[in-house]
Amino acid sequence: MKQMQRRQFLGTGVTAAAVAAVAGTGLLRAGNAFADNVAGWPAKAFDAKVLDAAMTDSIGKTSVPVSPKVSLKAPTIAENGGAVPVTIEVDSPMTADDYIATVWLFVDHNPTPLASQFNFTPACGKAYIQERIKMAKTDNVRVIAKTNKGELMASAPREVKVTIGGCGG
Repeated sequence: MKQMQRRQFLGTGVTAAAVAAVAGTGLLRAGNAFADNVAGWPAKAFDAKVLDAAMTDSIGKTSVPVSPKVSLKAPTIAENGGAVPVTIEVDSPMTADDYIATVWLFVDHNPTPLASQFNFTPACGKAYIQERIKMAKTDNVRVIAKTNKGELMASAPREVKVTIGGCGG
């Protein structure tokens, strides 16, 4: 373990004191960062409380045909709804003329059904996502992908059994 030298200690202390002094004068203030203040953020879709509203607000419709190009992997049983692993992959050439532009992940009866949204460009090389989501209870998870040409395609809904809810349940 490397010991801190006296000069490092003094330098760190002086920097901390300077920041504290500036903060005390009111020149540095904590600001509120809200997602709905960001240009282009789909706040209405993420605020929706039912699946149909979330789908309408994000993709413009409530029904999308299932495609074998959209792959959704999730466990059959999730012991903890607070961290359910999900893998999404959409088969696409990801060229300038043909690529996946957006992917949405929905959990049908969650307090907020739209769990996540991802935007892609051809530079991504692949439409692939691994994440952990929260699920309130046993429910269906589904993915919808949109190409740069506006074509929508979906995964088949996948039921995930949750033994301990992750959304306050």
